[in-house]
Amino acid sequence: MDVPFWVWALTIGAIVGMLLFDLVGHVRTPHAPSLRESAVWSAVYVGIAVVFGFLVWWGWGGGFAGEYFAGYITEKSLSVDNLFVFVLIMAAFGVPRELQQKVLLFGITFALVLRTVFILVGAAAIENFSWVFYLFGGILIYTAWVQARSGGHSDEEDYKENGVLRFARRHLRTTEEYHSDKMAVRIDGTRYLTPLAIALIAIGTADVIFAVDSIPAIFGLTQETFLVFTANAFSLLGLRQLFFLIDGLLDRLVYLSYGLAVILGFIGAKLVIHALHTNELPFVNGGEHVTLIPEIPTWLSLTVILATLLVTTLASLARSRRDRAQRLATEAGSVASAVEAFPAHDHHPTAARPVPELTVPPSR
Repeated sequence: MDVPFWVWALTIGAIVGMLLFDLVGHVRTPHAPSLRESAVWSAVYVGIAVVFGFLVWWGWGGGFAGEYFAGYITEKSLSVDNLFVFVLIMAAFGVPRELQQKVLLFGITFALVLRTVFILVGAAAIENFSWVFYLFGGILIYTAWVQARSGGHSDEEDYKENGVLRFARRHLRTTEEYHSDKMAVRIDGTRYLTPLAIALIAIGTADVIFAVDSIPAIFGLTQETFLVFTANAFSLLGLRQLFFLIDGLLDRLVYLSYGLAVILGFIGAKLVIHALHTNELPFVNGGEHVTLIPEIPTWLSLTVILATLLVTTLASLARSRRDRAQRLATEAGSVASAVEAFPAHDHHPTAARPVPELTVPPSR
């Protein structure tokens, strides 16, 4: 895939422009976005990603477009799972809803920069060492196993601080209360970080962990650096709006972790098969390529990803409806039992009460 320099420059400029537009147009003035605002802008960013995919189709053919769409859908799905952690972080730090946009946008910008570095390192490693595919495949298969064992996310789940965050709390001066949307304030001549800055550190360190499975997953679908970068970038853009759009629906996606486990395991197996086809390790088949198992084509990868997400979503919604119906039935039964526990009283309006007999004294 030959991508001219001007295409790279135009694409990066457009992505940076969208981030700046978000910062100036939406986050500069703290506010909690409405459901309508979140839905409209989520649709806009998804639309931009789809249009870009068709531009790839027009410029480089359907094969590369299929790789881009498979990568974008996978990265978007992993981003939705990441939102669970963002919700836990926001709750743990008590971030006011009108300030959550700023934390998310800064975190997304950091994630984009971080993943760009990871992508460049990964692309260079793949170019020089074919055994990296074994490593990436192993990471994804292990991550899939962890996802499947986790059993998903629950409302009772708590955020556990990592070492970086504990270090920051011990060695940095912080305030207990928020100061509007400021990251740092000066009190009595001393500069303090606000809880908003600490929450941003938590989001940033979480992004590092997310990149560990995100980057190998996208390289399992395409080795084109341009497609890897753009699929990641477009999946992150609009994540802020998506957070507010599905915040109340996240707990209904009870089987999402299992679906992601299937997808990551599938891509991990795809990477291992590709590694066997390009094998150069001397202790594997004497350093010769292993081609007994055919490589998985892009169309099959895209079909598996879409089918898994569809089944996972429908099963999650069906489970949520069933649980809600059972909960309502249980509550109704509890109310009925409480009513039956009270003795019945006759409050008929026509019921006559006995009137005491009056005694009239005799007249004198």
